[in-house]
Amino acid sequence: MTKKIHLIGIGGIGMSALAQYYLSQGLIVSGSDLSESETINLLRKKKIKVMIGPHKESNLDLETNLVVYSPAVDNKNPELKKALKNEMEVKSYPQALGDLTKKYFTIAVSGTHGKSTTSSMISLILAENNLDPTVIIGTKLKEFNDSNFRAGKSKYLVIEADEYKRSFLHYKPDILIITNIEEDHLDYYQDIKDIMKAFKEYIKKIKKNGVLIINNDDKNARKITRESIKYSIKDTEKITLQVPGEHNLSNALAALTCARVLGIKDKDAIKTLSCFKGSWRRFEVFPLKNITLVSDYAHHPTEIEKTLKAALEKYPDKRIRCVFQPHQYERTMRLLDDFVRVFRQNEINEIIICDVYDVAGRESKQAKKKIDSQKMVKLINQRNVKYKKTLKQAENYIKKTFKKDEVLIVMGAGDIYNLFLDLRKFFDLTKKKKN
Repeated sequence: MTKKIHLIGIGGIGMSALAQYYLSQGLIVSGSDLSESETINLLRKKKIKVMIGPHKESNLDLETNLVVYSPAVDNKNPELKKALKNEMEVKSYPQALGDLTKKYFTIAVSGTHGKSTTSSMISLILAENNLDPTVIIGTKLKEFNDSNFRAGKSKYLVIEADEYKRSFLHYKPDILIITNIEEDHLDYYQDIKDIMKAFKEYIKKIKKNGVLIINNDDKNARKITRESIKYSIKDTEKITLQVPGEHNLSNALAALTCARVLGIKDKDAIKTLSCFKGSWRRFEVFPLKNITLVSDYAHHPTEIEKTLKAALEKYPDKRIRCVFQPHQYERTMRLLDDFVRVFRQNEINEIIICDVYDVAGRESKQAKKKIDSQKMVKLINQRNVKYKKTLKQAENYIKKTFKKDEVLIVMGAGDIYNLFLDLRKFFDLTKKKKN
C-alpha cells in the first residue's frame, strides 16, 4: 500500500521542496496552505493536491501515514490536532529533513546570509560533474525547471540549514559550510552569544570524518572553531561571475572549497560558477524595454547593504531606485540602528519604504508600539528616502515617476513579491503597447 503524506504549510519554500522529494519517492502527497502562490502552482503541476484557505480538519485524510508541519504552524492548528488525536506519525519540517540527512551524504549550507546562493552553486557543480545530487533548497533554479528541488539518484543531498529556532540541530551533515554569523531572528534568540552557542552545538552534529568549511573573513565564524577548512576572498581564485557583488564572490569560494573536498577539479567547478546566472529573488534581473526590474529577497541590513552596493557596481551609469518592505516588526526594532545606517549611507537615487510586513505569531506588542516604517524614514532623514504606506501607493508612485532605462529593485521577504509581479506585468504591457 502506497504511503500517504500530508504537509501543513506546504507553500513554504522548504516545505514545498520536501513535498516534491516525497513525490519523487512514489508516495501520495497532499498539503494545505493559507494562500495561492507561484510555489503552489508548481506543486499542482506535479499533481500534488493542495487545499487553500484556513486550515481545517477535513483537509487531513484519516488514512494519512505521516504529517509534516511547517515551523510557522502552532499546536492549535486543527490539522495538526487531528493528526495527534488519531495517533498519526507527526514531524516538524526540520525533523523530517533531519531524517533525510541521516540517509544521504549530506552537504548543508548554514549562515545568516548567502545560504540559498551558495547551496545553488554547490548543487549545480555536483549536477554538472556527474554526482547527481538530490537538492532541497530555499530558492528556485532555472536549471532545475524553475524548482527548488532536484531528484538525484546518487548518495549526495544538498540542503539549506536554517538556524531559526535551532532547526539545524536536527541535521547530521557530512560537509557543513558556514557562510557567516550575525544577529538575526531576535524574536527567538537572545543575542549574538545565543546564536553563536547554537552554531557551536550544530558543529557537533557533523558526522564522523565529516568536514567543516567556514568563511575566514567573518569574525564570528572564525570564533566558533579552529578545526575547519577556511576560505577567504583575500585568496581569490580567478573566477569571473555573472552575478554582481563581493558577497557572491565569497559564496562562490565556499562552493569551490566544497567542490575540492569532493574531489571535483577546480577547472570544472569554476566553469560552472562562471556560468551561474543567479537564482530566484537573489538579485534576479528582468530587463524590459523602459526599465530594468530586479527582484531581491534581502531583508536584513547586511543583505540590503550588499545588494545596493552590487547594484551600483553593476549599473554605475544608471538611475537606481529601490522599493523596500521591512520584514517583521521585531527584526526592524532590534536592528533599527543598522537599518538607519545602511539607508542613510546609501548612494542610490531613491529609496521607497513601505509599512512593515507583519509576521503572524512572531511579533511582540512592544515592537509594534516602538517602531514602524514612517518612524524609520524620519530617523533616516534623507531626501532620497521616502515613505509610502501601502504597496499599492508605492506601485502608483513608481508608475508615475519612473524614467526610461532606470533600474528598480523590489526588495523584501514579505508580500512585496506581489508588487514585483504587478510591476513586471505593467512594464511588460507598456513594452507591448510601444512595440
